Amino acid sequence: MIWLPGGRFRMGSDAHYPEEAPAHEVEVTGFFIDPTPVTNRQFAAFVAATGHVTLAEQKPDPADYPGALPEMLVAASLVFSPPPGPVRLDDWSQWWAWVAGADWRHPTGPDSSLEGLEDHPVVHVAAADAEAYAAWAGKALPTEAEWEYAGWGGLEGAEFAWGHELEPGGKHMANVFQGEFPHRNSAADGYVRTSPVGTFPPNGFGLSDMIGNVWEWTADWYARGHVLPPKAGCCVPQNPRGAGQDGSYDPAMPQIRIPRRVLKGGSHLCAPSYCRRYRPAARHAQAIDSSTSHIGFRCVRRPEVASA
Repeated sequence: MIWLPGGRFRMGSDAHYPEEAPAHEVEVTGFFIDPTPVTNRQFAAFVAATGHVTLAEQKPDPADYPGALPEMLVAASLVFSPPPGPVRLDDWSQWWAWVAGADWRHPTGPDSSLEGLEDHPVVHVAAADAEAYAAWAGKALPTEAEWEYAGWGGLEGAEFAWGHELEPGGKHMANVFQGEFPHRNSAADGYVRTSPVGTFPPNGFGLSDMIGNVWEWTADWYARGHVLPPKAGCCVPQNPRGAGQDGSYDPAMPQIRIPRRVLKGGSHLCAPSYCRRYRPAARHAQAIDSSTSHIGFRCVRRPEVASA
């Protein structure tokens, strides 16, 4: 793991998506962080040691999903499935498929495997799966503030984690989507889906894949916008934790009370024409019971605080 001494930084953005606002100063104390997302090789060692069965490998309980179609209540996960041609970008079902048998061992469906993907980030992990791995490893998931501090790598005031251009001098700095989303990925950066961790340049803290490749789970509940102290401007929040679980439910689905966590970092599906979330300030909501082919995680370890 890499030690980050902590410090003060400007979290969020007022210039992009509304959920990133308001930009505000926060402070985090020092912590250790994994230099890359957890890989398939590492996750396989965890499963071998513990017998852990991921959520995607379990058949959902119908009681948890009232009104769900029977064919949906199978062990499955969401897999990116590009359509044959252009589609409207306001309907994600045009490029996501609920695939029975898709899980961390079978990233694109039951006929796929991890052969050649051992050093790619593990995917199809729900929040509980990531937490189980972290507990086994003696670690934890990062808070949103910790993750964003780490994502910037000591840089401030830039558009991206490496500067003001997405591809400075034509150089690919992260595994993101090139081409016409979602139907045509030119793979100019060399990858259509995930890439081996550490393929692209690390940030200023020596951390790889903080941007692109896979979204990463955090420990914080999602709210549509940053939660500021009661008296905004009176102090700089230290180690903030964001919203409470009660505020994380999706208002578009009031009948389904599934809390959501914050994802950070963007993925190989972020594209200039669709999802400009390949930035440290970007954030996204994800239901804790959901897994996909572009969500992974990394862990942190916080120094023990001596008791008084």
